[in-house]
Amino acid sequence: MSSTDDPGNGVQQAAPPIAETPETTAPEAAQPSGSSDAVTPAAGTPAAPTPGEAALADPTEGAPGTAAPVSPAPVPAPPAALVVSDPAQWGRVDDEGTVYVRTPDGEREVGSWQAGDAEAGLAHYGRRYDDLATEVSLLEARLKAHTGNPAEIKKKAQELAGSVPSAAAVGDLEGLAARARAMVETAEAANAEFRAEKAAARAAQVARKEALATEAEQIAAESTAWKAAGDRLKAIVEEWKTIRGIDRKTDEALWSRFAAARDAFGRRRGTHFAQLDAQRGEARAAKQELIKEAQQLSTSTDWGPTSAAMRSLMDRWKAVPRTGRDGDDDLWKEFRAAQDAFFAARAEQDKARDADQEANQRAKEELLAEAEQLDPSKDLRGAQNALRKIQERYDAIGHVPRGSMRSLEDRMQAVEQKVRGAADAGRVRTAPENPMVTSMRAAVTKAEEQLAKAEAAGDQRRIGEATANLATRREWLAEAEKSARR
Repeated sequence: MSSTDDPGNGVQQAAPPIAETPETTAPEAAQPSGSSDAVTPAAGTPAAPTPGEAALADPTEGAPGTAAPVSPAPVPAPPAALVVSDPAQWGRVDDEGTVYVRTPDGEREVGSWQAGDAEAGLAHYGRRYDDLATEVSLLEARLKAHTGNPAEIKKKAQELAGSVPSAAAVGDLEGLAARARAMVETAEAANAEFRAEKAAARAAQVARKEALATEAEQIAAESTAWKAAGDRLKAIVEEWKTIRGIDRKTDEALWSRFAAARDAFGRRRGTHFAQLDAQRGEARAAKQELIKEAQQLSTSTDWGPTSAAMRSLMDRWKAVPRTGRDGDDDLWKEFRAAQDAFFAARAEQDKARDADQEANQRAKEELLAEAEQLDPSKDLRGAQNALRKIQERYDAIGHVPRGSMRSLEDRMQAVEQKVRGAADAGRVRTAPENPMVTSMRAAVTKAEEQLAKAEAAGDQRRIGEATANLATRREWLAEAEKSARR
């Protein structure tokens, strides 16, 4: 070990990280029994924590005030630039095993090493310095990263600033103590910043509860989505429990606002459902009256007017509010049963009528087939007489289904045109078809459409009127055609 090393140059030679430095394991029993400071710090010097113990220290230990509103940040790892010092620059071991550290005031005895060679002893006391340096570095990192309570960091920095200069370790103890003293000086500013951060965090928590209280007040004043609003108020209570770090007075005032809003919402919801119960009672009475009317009409055979009355009852039913899911379903079943009874009877009547009309259709088709066999080119007069008789029988047959009416009439007109064409072929026509005939045919077609609409509506009065009108129009058409043929 060179005696010309400058202890004040402040330069530490680079060395492997602490975790990679082989640990000297010299049992205490190997030291002379008479040497009380062989591998222990000088009297009155607190033992420095190991880097592992410093890393496990609670950064929030001793923090004043209520629970922090947010989780503390993790303790930062030691700076990447942290290296193992070279104890040879800062101390020596003499031939008797006494260990010295260089200071600005000269050398100071720090212990005695009797467990091995001088280099191993110097490395042992160098590791003690590295442990102290690691603790200082961790405190500096926590102070810089704003983790933990600055007041507690200041207290620990003061302890280190006082104990490091006299520590039983070999290294730049004065430089390390200066770093600890610098932390003491800057901790005050950090403490003020810490308090400001706490105040800002508290203000943020207060703002969250104020927002929840305002939302609850808005729900209490405006919301009519009763279930969703009630669920939201329950969720607000659960969220409220998670917001901490507010002084009791402010917290109680905000809770009073929320509780008042929740109670107001409960009263308004209760009033709403009381009114709803009353409205449901009125709706039930109205629907029961409609059921009675439907049951009275259910046996009527006056199909047209009764169908219209049933449709009117349905419109009135839809205008009445619901009485509740279960009660409304039961009332609807009664009402619908009465309507179904009437419309089922009408359907049976329509079915019978359709059967008659289909029979009439078949009869007219048979007459049309007979008429289509007439050959006026061979016997014009005979064809004309036969067609007239067929038309009389055709007109005497009752109604046919509406869908087949047009096709049947077209077939009859085609036969008439064939016979008329044969008659016209024997003479020169100097004038077009009689406009009266054309007009009468259009009137017959319109009368047939009116009758079909009346039958579809089931209105017996309109059916009678339309039937009589159609018969009259057909008579006029026949007379017009006779006059045109003369």
